[in-house]
Parts: sequence; structure tokens; C-alpha cells
Amino acid sequence: MLDNANPTTTEEPGATRNGVTADETVYVDAIREALHAELTADPTVYLMGQDIGAYGGAFKITRGFIEEFGGERCFNTPISEAGTIGIAVGSAMLGRRPVVEMQFADFVSCGFNQLVNVAAKMYYRMQIPVPLVIRLPGGGGVGAGAFHSQNNEAWFTHVPGLKVVAPSTAEDAYTLLRAAIQDPNPVLYFEHKFLYRREKGTLPIDAPVPSLEHGECRVRREGSDITLVAWGWMVQLALEAADALEAKGISAEVIDVRTLVPLDEETILESVRKTSRVVIVQEATQTSGFAAEIAARVADRAIDRLDAPIRRVTYPDHPVPFHKILEKAALPSVEKIVAEAESVCSW
Repeated sequence: MLDNANPTTTEEPGATRNGVTADETVYVDAIREALHAELTADPTVYLMGQDIGAYGGAFKITRGFIEEFGGERCFNTPISEAGTIGIAVGSAMLGRRPVVEMQFADFVSCGFNQLVNVAAKMYYRMQIPVPLVIRLPGGGGVGAGAFHSQNNEAWFTHVPGLKVVAPSTAEDAYTLLRAAIQDPNPVLYFEHKFLYRREKGTLPIDAPVPSLEHGECRVRREGSDITLVAWGWMVQLALEAADALEAKGISAEVIDVRTLVPLDEETILESVRKTSRVVIVQEATQTSGFAAEIAARVADRAIDRLDAPIRRVTYPDHPVPFHKILEKAALPSVEKIVAEAESVCSW
């Protein structure tokens, strides 16, 4: 992969736009602000996707952009994910920085070949950068059913040449999207629908945009008895579980992976070596999920420090039901995380 090609951009401290302030911004508006910042700062950035023009996209993230930036920098595409991603790859090779919105993460499968066999391998094949971002609204918890609720990050973490990020906070939704747009490599940006209007935070609008070159986990909560590793929505559940565990006398450290590729495994290993126990939480189905990759790396590099088996809390290996009660029963939960952590701590 390439190192970052563009210089970082900054904005004036305390900036506000359309009533959005840096202090109390919801996750979905953090994404919107990141797109606006990059469109403003870099004329090579443009947006494409189904209904993102006058309609503003399925989640209204791009509302008003076509009026502000014009139809050449924010435009609709046909219902053809393969064609859309193919066009984006070609324009990225010619020096543009396209940001493609999938209406739902599930639909990216239609453009799978363009990503894993074209975008991911183009620099290896021809030494031509492909600065492309695919925005992927994914995840469950909203009763959207089997075709609108998947967490398919593991499809892409297996492919050299692609970067994969999954923000859990409004701050990271903003920062990681700007970093992804500025990165010279193709980046899969997994944004969680459940967090859109629920997660709020402070946007670092006056801070330099970090690099995605190495990835960086965040210790969201320090602890000494067990490590909880998660990303996306699951970080919030892990933090709630840590609160519940504290009431039971168990000190849980919570690690937010943030960038699955590249993976900052050292932060995870350092935590596990300290606590000697680990539970990995992923919303995706269990078999061949990214939690298994983390578990394998922990087993390989920290087995001598483990006092209990590595455990995972995941979605079961079946499609997501439409019924919210059935979906809730299958999803990872605070109660499931607490139960697994207690089991590991009693080993």
C-alpha cells in the first residue's frame, strides 16, 4: 500500500455550519461534516451513489450538497454497484478522489470484483494509486432484515490492498472518514446505522487529519481483570458491559479496534498481556469473522500470558430476521458480554 499522498487539511477552531457545532454532533452529521470538509478542501473529491443528489441519499447525509458543490461533484448513479465502483476506480486512477455511497453495506457484493480484483490490486499491478472510499451503512438493531443489516467487513479484511475502518464514535466517524478520503489507497468505510442518531460527540474540526498508514486502536476504558475488544456499535455495548462488570467487582479494559486494516495489534496484545483474559465482540456472524483473526493473533503472540480461553461474542450463523424481537435475541448484548466475561474470569 501507499503512504498518504495529500497534505493534511485543517479548519478554523470553533467552526459551525448549518447549526452543527463541534461540541454536540451526532454520528450521522459527523459523516456529513467530514464529507463537506473534504469537498471544500480538495477539488478532486467528489461523491457518487444512488439518490445522493437532490434527494440527499437514503439517510439524507448529502442533502444540499448538489446545490452547494454542483452536479459534477455530487451526483446520482444507476442501480449498478459494479458499474459505479468501476467508474470510481477509473477516475481515481486519473487523479480524482471519489467517495461512493452504497445505500446499504449489503449491496456492495454486486461490486465485489471491482474492489477485490481491480481496486485492491491496481497499485501492485501498475503502481497507480486508487484513492477511493466506499461508504457502507451497515449493521443491525433497526429491524431492517437480512438484506439491509449485515456486517460484512470480513469480506474485505482478507484482501491485500484494501483498508477497512469501522468508527464507533461521532469523533471517529468524522476523523476516520477524512483520513480515508485523503488516503491514497482504496478504503472500505463501515458506518453503523444504529449509531446514526444515537451517538454524539465532539468533532476535532481544528485538528490535523491523522494517517491511516498504521492504524490505531483506542483504549476506551482502562481495566485490569479482562480485555474486551470490539469495533463499531459493539464498542458501546462493551463499555456498558464494563460498567456492569465493575458492579460485580471485575475490572474490564475496553479496546476499540477502529481500523481493522491496518490492524494495531500491539495495543490489543499489550492489554491482553496485562489482564490475561480476553473476550472479542463482533456483530457479524461467527464463522470466519474478524474476531477469529484477532483471537488467532492473541493466541500466537500472547499465549504465555493467558489464564483462560479466548472467547467471542458474535451473531449466530444465520440471516438477520425482520422481527425486532427476534433480531434483538440474536444480536450480541450487554448481558451476553457480561456472562461471557464472568465465565472467562472464573476460569
